[in-house]
Amino acid sequence: MSARLSPFELMEKLVSFPTVSRDTNIPLVDWVSDYLDGHGITAHRYIDPDQPKHALFAHVGPQEDGAIVLSGHTDVVPVDGQPWDSDPFSVVERDGKYYGRGTCDMKGFDALALWALVEAKYAGVKRPLQIAFSFDEEVGCTGAPPMIEAMQGVVPKGSAVIVGEPSSLQAVTGHKGGIGFNTHVVGFEVHSSLLHTGVNAIMAGAKLIEWANARNTENMEAKPSDLAAMFDPPFTTCHVGMISGGTAHNITAKDCHFAMDFRVVPGENKDAWASAYLEKVREVEAAMQDVVADTRIEITPRFDVPALQPEDEGEAETLVRQITGDNASHKVSYGTEAGQFQEAGYSAVVCGPGDIAQAHQPNEFIEVSQFNAGHDFMRKLVDRLCL
Repeated sequence: MSARLSPFELMEKLVSFPTVSRDTNIPLVDWVSDYLDGHGITAHRYIDPDQPKHALFAHVGPQEDGAIVLSGHTDVVPVDGQPWDSDPFSVVERDGKYYGRGTCDMKGFDALALWALVEAKYAGVKRPLQIAFSFDEEVGCTGAPPMIEAMQGVVPKGSAVIVGEPSSLQAVTGHKGGIGFNTHVVGFEVHSSLLHTGVNAIMAGAKLIEWANARNTENMEAKPSDLAAMFDPPFTTCHVGMISGGTAHNITAKDCHFAMDFRVVPGENKDAWASAYLEKVREVEAAMQDVVADTRIEITPRFDVPALQPEDEGEAETLVRQITGDNASHKVSYGTEAGQFQEAGYSAVVCGPGDIAQAHQPNEFIEVSQFNAGHDFMRKLVDRLCL
């Protein structure tokens, strides 16, 4: 039998694995699986067929449907170029904060969930508890859907999911959906003095970006729906965060690469936004091909994340409110895996310790008081499952 580690000791161990999304997470999953096995808990895996990454899920308590599922992701964002004051992959306590990559987003919650699962095993809970640890959340929530599918029939179906993204332990009952596309504009190079005979991929791509700017202006000026008004900002946004292309200043650019992303308020159809973008792409592409036939715009789906729709007295929301006493309404504009669980038939809510403002930052931290409050939350949850 393994020693029962404290939440802090578990967080220290999880943070020590540099599970940046571009790299493998298998050593972390191996360690978690071995730790659970040492406590008589069987861990199951979804193994990605295309990359060295695994998801992990486990069940304790009666072998029956209706489990509470604690959902977290194992990947973290890179630390490259960030001015850290300490080793990002070691937890350092100072000034009432735990510093380290993932302490806030979201290995702090993962540690608490892992602690709760082991405690629930020894407490002999009457209602089951599960954990579900995914990968590639930080690159578009692409790891959760195959994990959720893999869970079906392997562990009993859970009914309520708590996604532990940092929400200051408030019950977040709605968030925007998202859809994104990698965009590659392929132009035709000529000397810039004869630009009318070539196709400048950057300038063609700029037409698509300007289309996004125009949609943002329209959305900002329109009256939001009652549901959209709950979000900040209260409208769907179109965004390009990185762009690259071109060979030299005096050559029309042959290539232009960027990603077009949409964060869509609940109540609007993200597929309709995708269709509108693709329609604009074909319009720009046709104008390019009028000049040089052998030009094109290549579109590759990047991510597709459903919104978390507010539920009418949802089980997950009710449970979290009973534990935290939080009865306020909270909506966020970032996406999570909660909408994916909801689409799979689970009641879902977002609730985790820490402040989302600290996520992805240099010197990322979670306040000690927030981590301790998360520990208290998990103690109360296990107690409830014993009733």
